[in-house]
Amino acid sequence: MRKFCTVAFLLATAYTAVAQQGIGVFDAATNVGNPAIQGKVQYNAQTQEYTMQGAGSNMWFNNDQFQFLYKKIKGDFIISATVRFLGEGVNPHRKIGIIARDQLTANSRYADACVHGDDLTSLQYRPIDDANTEQVTLSVFHPNHIELERRGDTFYFSAAVHGEHYKTVSKVLPLNEEVYAGLFICSHEEKVVEKAVFSNVRVIIPAPRNFTPYREYIGSHIEVMDVQTGLRTIVHSAANSLQAPNWTKDNQLLYNSEGLLYKFNLANGAIQKVNTGFANQNNNDHVLSFDGKQIGISHHAGEKRTSTLYTLPIAGSDQPKQVTRDTGHSWLHGFSPDGKKLVFTGWRKNQYDIWTIDIATGKETQLTNTPTLDDSPEYSPDGKWIYFNSVRTGTMKLWRMRADGSNEEQVTFDEYNDWFPHFSPDGKWIVYLSYPKDIDPTDHPWYKKVYIRLMPAAGGVPKTIAYVYGGQGTINVPSWSPDSKRIAFVSNSKL
Repeated sequence: MRKFCTVAFLLATAYTAVAQQGIGVFDAATNVGNPAIQGKVQYNAQTQEYTMQGAGSNMWFNNDQFQFLYKKIKGDFIISATVRFLGEGVNPHRKIGIIARDQLTANSRYADACVHGDDLTSLQYRPIDDANTEQVTLSVFHPNHIELERRGDTFYFSAAVHGEHYKTVSKVLPLNEEVYAGLFICSHEEKVVEKAVFSNVRVIIPAPRNFTPYREYIGSHIEVMDVQTGLRTIVHSAANSLQAPNWTKDNQLLYNSEGLLYKFNLANGAIQKVNTGFANQNNNDHVLSFDGKQIGISHHAGEKRTSTLYTLPIAGSDQPKQVTRDTGHSWLHGFSPDGKKLVFTGWRKNQYDIWTIDIATGKETQLTNTPTLDDSPEYSPDGKWIYFNSVRTGTMKLWRMRADGSNEEQVTFDEYNDWFPHFSPDGKWIVYLSYPKDIDPTDHPWYKKVYIRLMPAAGGVPKTIAYVYGGQGTINVPSWSPDSKRIAFVSNSKL
């Protein structure tokens, strides 16, 4: 990762009047349509942001002029970014966005996700070479977050103002199987240069639509996000499935992959396998004690592969301590603040409910009792509340109850299916994962477009802070940094 970033930085700072090569995740940058003033791109490897500047008389009618940062992509893709112009601008029709083109010629067929300097946001497209551009407008004004997705012959443009959910328009447009896709800027003035910054840029190759869950996997990015600024950076990538990072007290990320646990050192990028002894079939329900000294794991034990809870020191152990018995699946979600109990989702009495277990004695206590799914329990830092998600009202929503199971009450109320509430260490905030309403509310599947949302622990309106391709394994476990300023999570793409 460090080698990649260093090379990318050196390439990105070597400006020329012709195409720039190998910039960040893109192949090259070029000026389409030979604008009178040549544009250029700078890549900041530390923040993973792209600063683009370009001129160009227009991107409309039958001929385009703009600065283009691209890579060649075959088949389906999703490209997303957080975007902003720099400066007030000259022409209100200046444009930035994400585009896919058959060719690098000025008259090529294309589809784009376009944000203008004025209130116009639209999916622009040229249906055949040399034709005038057409558009489908989107009722989002000055969006920060945009996404262009290709599914077969259909292009989808999604956009949102920060904190809101996406709105989407689409257009059927049969482009080539392989296209030039990436970021663009056009000043709409032949002799004017405009600038813009593109952050949180993700080029995603999604899972095949017929993939088999839990048997076929695509690649993973471990990301870190500053909750206040919204800036996301990829700190580690792998071609296999990485899942559910916890944030340790010593600035490492604990995650699982292929049944084992690993630590990723944020300071130097080193990866260390955690010794879990015989427990080598661990799933993504692993948690840290509040003092950071213990790990709780869910290991598939025995011939029945029953998810069973164990604890071990943060440094690892040959002999993790077994906590639950073979009484049904137990899916771990948290320690109590005093470190004496585990709280988990347990299959008991032919249904899934929230349970606690005394680590020393093994005594289990049932806290909820509904025939529908209750899941993902987590203690508040003061130990007074347990937050969880439940489908008892027909949609998976966040709930809370007193630590003894009394006073159950619903916390979120919109149309989304909400999972995995996680408290910030200072107790002020809760982040959670939201699936769209067309997902089975009892499931949290792989490889979907999901939202990470933030809500005040004292109550209030949730806001969307990240637009992610992921789902299962993204943020199943508590992943706040110890200072309550950042979170870690996993996004996915075929790598």
